[in-house]
Amino acid sequence: MTLQVYLSGEIHTDWREQIIDGAKDLDVAFHGPVTDHAASDDCGVAILGAEPNKFWHDRKGAQINAIRTRRGIEQADVVVVRFGEKYKQWNAAFDAGMAAGLGKSLIILHGPDHQHALKEVDAAALAVAEQPEQVVQILRYVLTGVLP
Repeated sequence: MTLQVYLSGEIHTDWREQIIDGAKDLDVAFHGPVTDHAASDDCGVAILGAEPNKFWHDRKGAQINAIRTRRGIEQADVVVVRFGEKYKQWNAAFDAGMAAGLGKSLIILHGPDHQHALKEVDAAALAVAEQPEQVVQILRYVLTGVLP
């Protein structure tokens, strides 16, 4: 049975590709948000019409993206949430909370400098990794029982 993994969070680095490439030999299907930043921001107005007020512009996009995110997290067996170094990813914190609330197996991915700021988020996770390769090793162990 294929393990369904939702990759959420930071979109400015290649962490998703590293995990997907590292897990090529595993029975895993990866899903995630739209990582084209402009498309993600503008999907609401592109579909529902222009919005002169930036608040409503952003809200339309956020709500349409939430449909995709909720579906992806609900259908996932494992949710990986990456908190990057450069930007505050409030959406990543929301996704982690949603996954935990749904009882999903949650893996948090962030560097050591975020340990204190994310201590409550980390406490909800079944694993906290610092490198994408560690996520691959967790998935490999879950599926095969093989250690690195």
